[in-house]
Amino acid sequence: MAQENAVLFANDAFYLAFAGRDLAMMDALWAHHAPVACVHPGWSALHGREDVMSSWNDILGNDASPDVQCRDARVHMRGEVAYVTCFEVIGDNALMATNMFVVEDGEWRMIHHHASPTLNEAPGVSAPDEPPVLQ
Repeated sequence: MAQENAVLFANDAFYLAFAGRDLAMMDALWAHHAPVACVHPGWSALHGREDVMSSWNDILGNDASPDVQCRDARVHMRGEVAYVTCFEVIGDNALMATNMFVVEDGEWRMIHHHASPTLNEAPGVSAPDEPPVLQ
C-alpha cells in the first residue's frame, strides 16, 4: 500500500505542476534515464525527453492552457513499474488519462502520459458534447 500511495503522490504532483504551470516541477517529475513518451489530446505521439519536455514548455507557458483536475485516480502496480488511470476534468469536459511511472533513483518518475477524449462521465461532470484539445 505504501508504494501505491507513493505513485498516487507522484501522480498528484504531476497535476499540481500542470495546474500551477510549473515547468521546473514538471521537469523534475519526468524520468531522466528511462525512455519517455507523451500523447496529448489531438497531438501525435512524442518520443524522447527533449520532445516531451518541449511540449510541456509550450503548454505550461501558454496563458490559455486549460486548468486540469485529476479525478478517480486508480493505481496499477507491477514491481518497479506502475500506471494510473484517471479522468482529467477541464471545465465541464473530461478526458481519460493513463500516466505511467518507474522507479528511478529511488523515486517514482513519469515515463508516459496519454490523455484522450472520452464519452464516459467523470465524477461530478456530465459527458462532453465535444472533448477539449490541448493547445
